[in-house]
Order: sequence, then C-alpha cells, then structure tokens
Amino acid sequence: MSDLQYWLALHALPEIGPVYARRLLSVFERPENVFTASIDRLMMAEGIGEQRARKIAEFNKWKQIKEEMTTAEQKGITLISMEDKSYPSLLRRVPDSPLVLYVKGEFQDSDRFAVAMVGSRGATPYGIQMAEKISSKLARTGITVVSGMARGIDTVCHKAALRAGGRTIAVLGCGIDRTYPPENGNLKQAIASSGVVISEFPFGTLPNRENFPRRNRIISALSLGVIVVEATLDSGSLITVGYALDQNREVFAVPGNSSSRNSRGTNDLIKKGARLVESADEVLEELGPQLKGILKEEKIKDTKTLPDMTDEERMLFNHLGSEPRHIDTIIRGMEMTMPRALSVLLSLELKGVVSQSVGKQFAIS
Repeated sequence: MSDLQYWLALHALPEIGPVYARRLLSVFERPENVFTASIDRLMMAEGIGEQRARKIAEFNKWKQIKEEMTTAEQKGITLISMEDKSYPSLLRRVPDSPLVLYVKGEFQDSDRFAVAMVGSRGATPYGIQMAEKISSKLARTGITVVSGMARGIDTVCHKAALRAGGRTIAVLGCGIDRTYPPENGNLKQAIASSGVVISEFPFGTLPNRENFPRRNRIISALSLGVIVVEATLDSGSLITVGYALDQNREVFAVPGNSSSRNSRGTNDLIKKGARLVESADEVLEELGPQLKGILKEEKIKDTKTLPDMTDEERMLFNHLGSEPRHIDTIIRGMEMTMPRALSVLLSLELKGVVSQSVGKQFAIS
C-alpha cells in the first residue's frame, strides 16, 4: 500500500485524533509502523492504553481508505499528508493539526503570510462595510485572507479578497465534496480557482454543529493573526480567538456600536486586550516584523472603467442601481431563474462592479 493510505488510516482511526497520532508517530516514526506494531508496543506511546491499542490493531477499513483515495482522484481533490512539502508550515507547527488535508486548489508560498477574518453570520451593514474594506486592502497588499465560508462576514471577506485580485483560503466544517451554506457553491468554485478550499473531514461529512469549533483551530493556525469584525458574546468567532491565543497568534477586533448585539463580543475582546483596529493598515503595522519584504504596493482598481461582461452580466447590471434591490425585484419580468441570476451576480461581484448586502440585495459598487 502507498504511504498516503497509512496516513489516511491513521487520520481516520476512532478515538485517536491528531494529538494521540503525533504521540504514536513520536514512537513509531512512520504511519505504516503503527499498523504493524503489537498491542504491547502500541501501549508504549503516551496515552495509548489497551483500548486504543486494540482499535489500532483491529483496524480493517483498508477498502474504505482506498475508495477515499479513488474518490479524491475522480473529484480533482488533492490529499496532503502532514509530511508533504505543500502542507502549510504554520499549520504543521500546531500540536493538533490534521494529519491529512483534503485540498481543492493549490497552496502557494505566499500563503505563509495570511490573516484570518471571522465574524457574525447575521452581519450588519456596518460589519459588511468594515469586512469588505479590510479584506480588500489586505488582499491588494499580498496578504492571503483566511475564513470559513460561512454566511455573513466570512462570505464577505472571501468575496472582497477575490474582487481585489488577491488570494483567499476557505476552511470547511464539512466534507470538501459538500457545500455549506448551499448558496456559496459558486463562491467555493471561485476560491478554488484562485486560492484554496480545504477540509480535514472525509468525503460525505455533513456540516454538523460539532465540526465548526474543530474547523476554527485550522483557520487561526493558518494565519499570523485573527481579525474579528462582528461577534455576539456567544459567537463561534470567539472560539477561533481562543485557538488563536493558544497558538500564540495576534488577535484584532473591530469596534462597534455599544448598543449593537453584534458588537458586544468584539468590544469585550478589546476590553480584554485585543488590538483595536479600524483599518487594514493597523493590522499590517502590528504584523510588520513578520511581513517585512513581502507586502505589495497597493493597486486600486479604476472604478470608472467597467470590465468586459457577458450578455447575461450586462443585462443584470442594467437592472441595478446605486440603492440595494432584492433579487426577486431584479429578476422580475426576466427569463432567468434565481439560482442562475445569483451565479451571474456573484461573477459581477468578483469583477468589483456589484456589491451584495444582507438579504440577497444587490447594488452597483
């Protein structure tokens, strides 16, 4: 069997996880050696008692592992083990990093200089404006923007980075063959085309609630710092902050109106010592020593010049104005389905001529 099959098998072992897997590798060096060791020898690894040792010795799901590899090949997904040279270096240094990543797209060396942006799924217009501004500037200066492709702030940050011509990484809380939320299918494809979509979960894994806190440790680990744009006091974004602090990453928070529920989490972070930021420049200043020599000169797009458009794009563009309009209103009387219109509008967003606000409302940027 190939070396990757053993990495996948170790990754899939029940009750083991990345921390215990690393302890096993510290004793046996290679995944293959783990599966050929006796129960007594397996128990030599720290924390591997008899129960875990037996589960390893009795592992017999090699057919499923081979099927997983075949599925990856068919779907154009790259499986990257922790020893692979393309495995992100920042992530590799974290003690509970995944043994295997499912990857759509391609990591670049510049992705070592990344900043995570997270926030509320129910973003306010203020949060959207701040997320767009900061993500766009970071992307234009050569920083890779990392987020979780969730509704709200995550989606805004990915789109802004793409519109700015930069790179972005989406970390999923489900199998890479699934799309969550479902309306982000076109965005997922766009990210994979000019950035990276990754997951640690096997094919077919549903976006279950318990997957997202686990996913958040990867978002922070891939980054030099985490920016929280909007968050309630019980927001999942604060879980990402906890991981960031454990991983010795910088934490930034965008302040908000004290009467806004969406700003209570960010304002509380600032009270507890997070760096208050209102612009990308302040983030770049704080991370300056780690970014020395890699920042690009910011290139501002000429907003007066419209990009080339397809007939469908131009037709939708001509139905838009400076004030946001709901998708139902935009396509009324047009022979175009909503899913198709949303796909075309996403293309216009990525070209920087259309912006989306809460509730599927669109306007000319």
